[in-house]
Amino acid sequence: MKSKIVKKLTAVFLAAAMTVAMVGCNSGTETNASVDGDKKTVEGTESSAEGTDSEASTEEDLGAYSIRTDANGNKIDLGGIEVVIRDWWSTGERTDAADAWTEARYEYLDWIQETYNFTIKEVAISTWESTPEDFANYVSTNGDDNYYVFALRTGDELIAAMNSGLMYDVSTLDSMDLSDDKWVHAITEQYSKKNATYGFRSYMGTTLGGRGVYFNKKVLEDAGIDPQKLYEWQESGEWTWDKFEEVCAQVEEDTDNDGIVDRFALATYNTVWYTMAVYSNFGDFIGKDENGLYINCLENPETIDALNWASEMWQKYDASKAYPEDAQWDYWTTAFTNGEAAFCSAELWRAGGFQTAMEDDYGYVCFPKGPNATDYANVCSDNPYAIPACYDADKAWKVAFAYDLYTEPVPGFEDYASWKSDSYQNFRDTEAVDFTVARLMKNGRPAYDALIPGIAPADDVIFKISKENTPAQQAEAVRPTWAALLEEANK
Repeated sequence: MKSKIVKKLTAVFLAAAMTVAMVGCNSGTETNASVDGDKKTVEGTESSAEGTDSEASTEEDLGAYSIRTDANGNKIDLGGIEVVIRDWWSTGERTDAADAWTEARYEYLDWIQETYNFTIKEVAISTWESTPEDFANYVSTNGDDNYYVFALRTGDELIAAMNSGLMYDVSTLDSMDLSDDKWVHAITEQYSKKNATYGFRSYMGTTLGGRGVYFNKKVLEDAGIDPQKLYEWQESGEWTWDKFEEVCAQVEEDTDNDGIVDRFALATYNTVWYTMAVYSNFGDFIGKDENGLYINCLENPETIDALNWASEMWQKYDASKAYPEDAQWDYWTTAFTNGEAAFCSAELWRAGGFQTAMEDDYGYVCFPKGPNATDYANVCSDNPYAIPACYDADKAWKVAFAYDLYTEPVPGFEDYASWKSDSYQNFRDTEAVDFTVARLMKNGRPAYDALIPGIAPADDVIFKISKENTPAQQAEAVRPTWAALLEEANK
């Protein structure tokens, strides 16, 4: 049965006497999309299969929805293909629409599938463990008749897949405009090499990973600090390294006057702490030059300054000096949960655990910004999506076109953040989501070091920083090794 929106639009089609025809979408078809006012103009070039020259075509505006047409003005028809977004968590089934956005999205999905003659769904086919091997095997054996978009997990296998040419260069496909704001540009940048782009991800539906600073509201209150001030400082731009250090100095105290500090400012893991300090000062471990080549940024002033500041703060305020002798490596989560420290710089996904385990109330702010930064920053190294490189241009174009439609904002809900409903469940105040997580999703900076085999900032730098070994000394020590690894990666 057709949905009410489909029925309504069918009447519009008839009234407008639209011409509906099958599109010759093949390996020689090029259809560059650009935005022109309220309509998208699709500029086409020669179609080798048809042997005809194409003229500019349009997306016809039908109120809430628009019809995408080919260069000859014909509605695009995907020929009844089934596109599967292949991941390791989806059921492939729709849940009941619990809100107006979900209901409207279901209506929209029904409409695009009927209008463009295809189906699309998200299905867990691989597991988290098997995904890298499954993807490599699929592409290496030249695929099959399925039309897949793969969710890929970060790691060495993903680097190898990209460097081995297993991921389709989507920058060659004009059916998906990755400059659009619906895409996470940090992911696009991270998974691009020179002029090619292999990975992509949209903001649709899911929260991106992030790293910020959790704070224990009770510990701050006991130190005479209003926890709400942190959100106010963040909103006004005053949440800086200096402000953070000022609060830490007020928190740290020997509350029972026995000569031993028992209320600490910081309980965190050093890799997260140092990494976020670097990104918060707009520094990088690895960057890209104007030619798209990877370069060593470890000795840049903004990076060294951040590592120096992080080292000083760690040595002065971290609670690890008071951990039990037999404490496990992750005791910092226990220390924060138990109220032994006011702050914990950690990943966004840990909010669920704190929600369950913490007796004290907590909040979440961005990592304070350094003097070189103009805004709060997040390190963005999330799982990307990719199209198998074994697909020919026609098949890849169709998959990209379908996925682009699937990730479009729901008409009437263009400014609606669909990911917020899940995030609210992991926090005890709305400010953490509305003020902080929302920023982290938009302010991601690509972590290029994650794409260079052999380079590991934690092992190479962070774990080796101490009072006796400064960041500058360690940066100099790893310079030759990193130079060789970068030379290899840039081949």
